[in-house]
Amino acid sequence: MLLRFELENRAYFAESISDGGDDFFEKFAERHLELLAEQEAGECAYYVFVGDDETVAGRFNLYNLIDGTASVGYRVGRQFSGSGVATSGLIELCPIAHREHALRTLIAMVSDDNIASQKVLVKAGFVAMETAVVAGRQGVRYELNLESL
Repeated sequence: MLLRFELENRAYFAESISDGGDDFFEKFAERHLELLAEQEAGECAYYVFVGDDETVAGRFNLYNLIDGTASVGYRVGRQFSGSGVATSGLIELCPIAHREHALRTLIAMVSDDNIASQKVLVKAGFVAMETAVVAGRQGVRYELNLESL
């Protein structure tokens, strides 16, 4: 189900985020098991937003969980783009991150050309902090203080 989501949206995702290349898809099952082990060790947490028809609408990831801070990443399938799935998924993730993972701050990095993700972050309460390089592209680093929710 998750691999299908990634394959169906590969070209769409590559428009705004770096593509893992063919290797990402060829070794997907192996990498997925590694990620689940990292999650079990408390290094990250992965969430999948599934529609009523069991279709994966998006992925929401917390990674680099260190000292109450984590980076957040998300991707929503093309067919759900513009429908509010990214915003609602991120807003739902924030209290989970605070309550279940004892996180106080979330960090997100977004390239300047990914306007949709910038809007999602702002709607979810993130604040632009500074310029950053995101996968070789110029971008912005955002933060959200979870204790103020």
